[in-house]
Amino acid sequence: MRALGQEVSNWGRWGSDDERGTTNLLTAERVSAAAGLVRTGEVFALGIPLDGDGPQPGGLRINPIRLMSENGQEQVLPGGFKWADDFVFMPLQAGSQYDSLAHVHYDDQLYNGHPGDGVTVKGADKCGIHTQAGGIAGRGVLLDIARARGVDWLEAGTAIGPDELDEVAAAQGVEIGAGDILLFRTGWRKKFLTERDPNSFMAGEPGLSLACAKWLRDKDIAVVGSDNWAVEVMPGEHPGTAFELHMVLIRDMGMTLAEMLDFEDLSQACAADGRWDFFYTGPPLPFTRGVGSPINPMAIR
Repeated sequence: MRALGQEVSNWGRWGSDDERGTTNLLTAERVSAAAGLVRTGEVFALGIPLDGDGPQPGGLRINPIRLMSENGQEQVLPGGFKWADDFVFMPLQAGSQYDSLAHVHYDDQLYNGHPGDGVTVKGADKCGIHTQAGGIAGRGVLLDIARARGVDWLEAGTAIGPDELDEVAAAQGVEIGAGDILLFRTGWRKKFLTERDPNSFMAGEPGLSLACAKWLRDKDIAVVGSDNWAVEVMPGEHPGTAFELHMVLIRDMGMTLAEMLDFEDLSQACAADGRWDFFYTGPPLPFTRGVGSPINPMAIR
C-alpha cells in the first residue's frame, strides 16, 4: 500500500499548502464544458433520504434524528400567523456524503504532508470539508457495473478491477477524461431498498480493488463515488489490513470520495438513451474543520 501510495502521490502537485487535492482538476474550463452536456434538463437527485429509515445500523453511526422545536400548535400570534421549526442530530457521514481529505491518514500525515495530529477534538485544522466549499461540479460519468454483469447487485467482497472499468466504459460507449467525476454502480443501493437490512448493507460490499488507484491516477479523475458505503471492496483484499484504498486515494492522492449515492433512476435513463455522461453538481455543506459532509448531488442531463 505504501509503495503504491508513493507511486500515485499528488503531494506538492498543486503547491505545498494545498488542501483540496484532485478537486483542483475541476477547472473553470472543464466545468463550462460539462455544462454543455445538459440537453433535456432532466434532473436526477443522487442523495438518499435523510431519515430514520437509512442504512445505518447504529453504534458508530446512526441515522439522522429530526426533532421539532416549534410546530405552531401552541402559538397565539396576531393575524393567525403560525410557524414551525426543527433541527437535526446526525453524524455528518450517516447518508450520502463526501469524505474530506482529513477523514483518514497514516504514518502521522494527512494529504500533502499536513500533520495528522492536527485532527483533534476541535476538528481538522487542515484538509477539512470546508476547503471544498467552492463547489464540486463538472462532467459526471456513470459506469453501471451491475448492469454490465447482468445482476441486480454484486455480492459483498466482489472486487472491481481496472480492466473491468475499461470494459464497461467501452461497452457503454463513453470515454473517461481528465477532471471527470467518476461514479460506479454496484447495485448496493438497490440491495438496501429491496431488503431494508442495515446490518447486511454495512457488513461488507462490492467495490474497487486497490489496483484501481493507479487507474484513477492515470485517468486524472477528480472525484470518485459509488452507491456503496466505502467505495472500495469489503472485506479488503489483504488480511490484516483495513481500508487500504481509502488511505491511498485520500491520503496519498488527495481524492474526495462520495459514498452511499442513489443511481437507480439515473442508470435507467442512461441505459434508455445510451448517454452515460452528464453535468454533476454536488457541493458539500461547509462545516468548518469537518471531516465529512452530507450531500444531495444532482445529475443534470
